[in-house]
Formats: sequence, structure tokens, C-alpha cells
Amino acid sequence: MKPEVRLLDARAAGVDESGLRCWAQAQTALSAAQFVTRSYRYPYAVVAWHSGPVGIDIERIEACDDAFVDSICTPVERSEWPAGGGRDAAAISLWCSKEALAKALGDALAYDPRRLESPLGWPAGRSGAWRAECLPAPPGYVAWLCWR
Repeated sequence: MKPEVRLLDARAAGVDESGLRCWAQAQTALSAAQFVTRSYRYPYAVVAWHSGPVGIDIERIEACDDAFVDSICTPVERSEWPAGGGRDAAAISLWCSKEALAKALGDALAYDPRRLESPLGWPAGRSGAWRAECLPAPPGYVAWLCWR
């Protein structure tokens, strides 16, 4: 079964950044699920809950330099890095997918993104018992969900 996911828009709700965080926390508290996850990129937040490990992330697509790309890519990902347009969106999506996976694994700060294979490369969004999905996001944003 797929996790429950909600996209929260602070502007539509008339709340500031602090209010958005409270709203997101309240959404996951209401779930009573064992596993919950939240991500914030004002004015948006995404929340998810599930019966198993789950991670979520949302990011704004922004300009990325080569140093950032080098800091998040495995050697294989770097060797296959796209040339030309769309590089910023690709870098942010790669980062976002890895952040969602690291959260699902338990501690996003414990994982070096240069050693964590992105769910972007998983055939049909699957790697063993793990699943991943790029979620619908507002224009200029990307969001990823990973779960087991």
C-alpha cells in the first residue's frame, strides 16, 4: 500500500512559515501512523505517513553549480550527468530523491549523498522492497517520496 501524502500551501491557508510548520506537524500527528515524515520549502510543505519507513522531500528548482552536483552524485551518476539544458532541474530532483530516501532509511544526516544511489535510477521506481515516486509538485518545485 502506498503512503498517504499531503501537499500544504501556506499562501492558500493564510499562514506564515511558522504556521506552515505547525500545520504540517498537526497533519502527521492526526495520522496516528508509526512512520511520518515532513519536508518544508516555504510556501509549501509535504507530509506523508505510512505503516513502514517513509521519507519525503520538496525543493525549489534553483541554479546549481558544478560543485553542488559533485557533492551529491555517485561516480556513476556523475559520469552519466546530462549536458545542456535542464541541468538545474535534474540536480534538484537528484538531491530531492536522495533526501527522501535518506529520511526513509532513518536519518538523513547520516547518509553521504555521494554514496547513496538515487531512486531516479531505480527501474519502475523499485529497488527490492523499496519504492520511490516523483510526486506532482507546484511549478518550479520537485517532490519525491520513498517508502518500504
